[in-house]
Amino acid sequence: MRAKTEKLIREYYRRFNARDVDGFLDLLTDDVAHDISQGKRERGKRAFHQFLDHMNARYRETVHDLAVMSSPDGRRAAAEFKLSGQYLKTDGTLPKACGQRYRLVVGAFFAIRGGRIARISNHYNMKDWLKQIGGK
Repeated sequence: MRAKTEKLIREYYRRFNARDVDGFLDLLTDDVAHDISQGKRERGKRAFHQFLDHMNARYRETVHDLAVMSSPDGRRAAAEFKLSGQYLKTDGTLPKACGQRYRLVVGAFFAIRGGRIARISNHYNMKDWLKQIGGK
């Protein structure tokens, strides 16, 4: 189960990098829980799709140097990676976007059910990101 779960997480990030939204969503359970870094929990594929649309309109991001680990039973997994991005369009009350580039170390935690991702929790250093884009 461990190898299958780690393959699933690697495929998740491969599709993320390819900006394959439909393929990305196919890897999730219908009731997926998404814990947004520094934010709230959202539930369901529809909410996750809306989140992706929001993010893709404002940011261009690529995952690299991916490390994936999982529990022996394959029910939980974690990933650490570097995220290279560009801030394209101002996001709400965040600082003004003008194409700033950034690099972050991100941690993500997953729950797996029935061969699909049932929970995603992403974590990164928001203060570092703000500093990189010229915010406070």
